[in-house]
Amino acid sequence: MLGGLALAAGAFGATGAYLTKKKRMGTSERESPGKRSDVWARPGMTVTFRAELMPGRDRDERTARVKELLPSGRVLLHEVAGEHAEKEFDPIR
Repeated sequence: MLGGLALAAGAFGATGAYLTKKKRMGTSERESPGKRSDVWARPGMTVTFRAELMPGRDRDERTARVKELLPSGRVLLHEVAGEHAEKEFDPIR
C-alpha cells in the first residue's frame, strides 16, 4: 500500500515537471518548437555588440543587421562573419 502511494506521488511529480517545462518553452501540441513567438531577434532588425567586446569603437561601428535566426537561437549577421549569441549584444529596449 505504501509503495503504491510512493509510485503515485512520483507520477504526479513527473507530470507536473513536464507540464512546467512545456509551458516555459512556450509551445503547445499544435505549435511546433521552431515557431516560437518569443525569440530575441528577427531577420532585418539591428543589434549592437556590447562595448566590452569591441572596445574603442563607436556604437555605429558595433551595430549590425540580422540576416538569419538559427534554430539554436544564435544569429547570422550581414556585416559580421560567424554565428553570434544573444549575450554578445546590448539588451534590446
